[in-house]
Amino acid sequence: MSNKQTTMTQLQVRIDKKTKAAAKKVLAEIGLDLSSAVKLLFKQIAKSGTLPIEIRDVNGFRPHKAAELQEALVQAKASNQGYTSVAGLMKALDE
Repeated sequence: MSNKQTTMTQLQVRIDKKTKAAAKKVLAEIGLDLSSAVKLLFKQIAKSGTLPIEIRDVNGFRPHKAAELQEALVQAKASNQGYTSVAGLMKALDE
């Protein structure tokens, strides 16, 4: 046991009931309660200096890839280029 005393602090989080219940169920299946999971998350963030999860949008894209796709869509719409067949598209891609 260490002579060094750790000063604890409290964290309050607001989250919707459905998300809390779903997370609580998942965590219980692996033997963790909500408080322990949050402590683990914060310790990992402090240790690694980064968020230890991969952030993705509803389509499964990472934020930078979603932004690239959005820009490509804007450019495609602005070009007014259309294709009537896959062969025409493939020919344009080869040019």
